[in-house]
Amino acid sequence: MRMGEMVRRTGVHERLLRYYEQQGLLAPERLPSGYRVYSESDIETVRRIRCLLAAGLSTSLIAGVLPCVRADDGRLVPTCPDLASRLRQESERITRTIEQLQTSRAMLDTVIAAAPHENG
Repeated sequence: MRMGEMVRRTGVHERLLRYYEQQGLLAPERLPSGYRVYSESDIETVRRIRCLLAAGLSTSLIAGVLPCVRADDGRLVPTCPDLASRLRQESERITRTIEQLQTSRAMLDTVIAAAPHENG
């Protein structure tokens, strides 16, 4: 299928599809004219990319994860022995980031609470 059909079926803008290709996440065939041709399996790949991005993974990490997961009843299941460990480390990194953001928000709330009340 061509780009327009891929956009329609995945709901992902063509600029993002090109970006995924630049990042090595998608590898559509190319016609001699330069047009991209996507396969049916590329639709599932885009869905996996979107799921992993929503989980907070970077595209560089996703490039290493994609070959190591398979779909099972709508879930992604690791197939490479070290993948769960790598993802656990990423989860811990995200947890640390959340904690830092919560600390920052608490500091801002303290400053906001100390401000003179505005008359509205």
